Amino acid sequence: METPVHSLPALFKQLGLPDDAASINAFISTHSPLPDACKLSDAPFWTPAQAALLREEILEDADWAPVVDQLNVRLHG
Repeated sequence: METPVHSLPALFKQLGLPDDAASINAFISTHSPLPDACKLSDAPFWTPAQAALLREEILEDADWAPVVDQLNVRLHG
């Protein structure tokens, strides 16, 4: 069985956020860098539903985990 590969734009769409490249870059610029001690899902700018989605995807090592990790790296950068 093949594991789906998700993209950063697809994650933003899943989170209910604008998913075009300019909007993604603006979001990352606006919200980074996150403090080292701040988990991605604990960042103050997420809605409770968005935070829950991010937390669950990482805890379950789900299909979305690699792209959530990518977003984590970019926001902590």
